[in-house]
Amino acid sequence: MIVTVIPAYNEATRVGKVVEEAKQRSDRVVVVDDGSTDATARVAAASGAIVVRHLENSGTGAATMTGIEAARSLGADTIVTLDADGQHDPADIALLLRPVREGTADIVFANRFGPFDPSPSFAFGLWKGKQGKRRNRIPLIRRIFNGIGNIVTFVTTGRWVQDSQCGFKVFGPRAVREIDLRMSGFECCTEIVREAAAHRWRIAEIPTKVLYSEYTLAKGQSFASGVRTALKILLRSFLR
Repeated sequence: MIVTVIPAYNEATRVGKVVEEAKQRSDRVVVVDDGSTDATARVAAASGAIVVRHLENSGTGAATMTGIEAARSLGADTIVTLDADGQHDPADIALLLRPVREGTADIVFANRFGPFDPSPSFAFGLWKGKQGKRRNRIPLIRRIFNGIGNIVTFVTTGRWVQDSQCGFKVFGPRAVREIDLRMSGFECCTEIVREAAAHRWRIAEIPTKVLYSEYTLAKGQSFASGVRTALKILLRSFLR
């Protein structure tokens, strides 16, 4: 069973469409309403998701692990994680599932920075390269943040992942059984790579498109929160 897990915090205007599109590509969709103060839970449920609620905002990592536990209880052997703001295209779920289905990967990371084959109807936020491949137009500051995250992740885990901070992932059966996240915030992305290294999961990375808008570009970590995240990761690594 394929279950898509969507951590969500105050995403009432976006989560419904994400749920509807994810439903077309998975058996169940679980939305973890991470203490939202808007109608996120109601919209997600009306769109067909199973909703699990945190009474207060606990962070992306905590919401992701809650969703993984809920998916396990439903009998999931494969879990997809997606951001709730619509920046990932659920149509790309099939691409990320392929290495798991072929038995060549235990975990698959989306890569927003690599060239990919876009659908004919998709054009926003892309520039065309050689042989029809396209790349996402990603703002410089996002590239810098991601690069820092990749370096911190490599230093603390010994594994290089090209887009370690992306929320779009697929966990195969082994990873579903063994994953155990302890970090509650954005640092969970690095913790997932560390879990992959510790359990020796086979890793695949698949280039995907990103659906940036003014809304999605305004979200994410600020410089200050990014520094705090890096320090938490480094501190936790030395304390292990």
